[in-house]
Amino acid sequence: MNLKHIKAVAFDLDGTLVDSIADLAASANAMREAMNLEPLPQARVASYVGDGVGSLVHRTLTDSFDQHSDEATWTQGFNLFIRHYRQHLAVHTRMYPGVADALGLLRSLDLPLVVITNKSQFLAVPLLQQLGIDSAFSMILGGDSLDEKKPSALPLLHAATVLDVKPQEMLLVGDSENDIACARRAGAVAAAVSYGYRDAATLGADLIVGSLVDLYSLLKQSRDPHVHRRD
Repeated sequence: MNLKHIKAVAFDLDGTLVDSIADLAASANAMREAMNLEPLPQARVASYVGDGVGSLVHRTLTDSFDQHSDEATWTQGFNLFIRHYRQHLAVHTRMYPGVADALGLLRSLDLPLVVITNKSQFLAVPLLQQLGIDSAFSMILGGDSLDEKKPSALPLLHAATVLDVKPQEMLLVGDSENDIACARRAGAVAAAVSYGYRDAATLGADLIVGSLVDLYSLLKQSRDPHVHRRD
């Protein structure tokens, strides 16, 4: 598809820019151990990621996507999880291949880049700092930055307002239903990465990319019609 009109790019964090499952699972299981619960497989914790730390704590306490623990249990679990996770943000968390290069390439196109994540901002910012890529972004919006988080359109609409672009001129890159719904509700272009925590083919995105370098190539080609990809 033609992306010539795109003037800014927003990224989800977990499952899009970074693979953080090992550290999230370690903190979830440290919480469970402290509460005399058996550890959960890492893949199961991965299936519970995407709606912020509060939801992740509910899900990993109950080992269910939909059930909620009682308030006292959740509060205890949340405090245990946060205490452990803040001290172990990037033990195993790594950027996906090509992310660092792609961020530099995208900025060379004079495109403002933002992060829109459901992860709490007080966790997202230091994680990006520890990975050394926080300076690539004009804005970092966490799940607690505004009154609503993804799948609401509000974070993307807010970013568009601050960047002085139309929502339709933004592209949101993510790996989950929440990301695609946020883009759709805002009227933005929705891109899914094929390597994330969900099956990209089921998300209904406008396009699927195998790496963020591929996304740069698409944007570059759309801006310069004389650039052709090799067969």
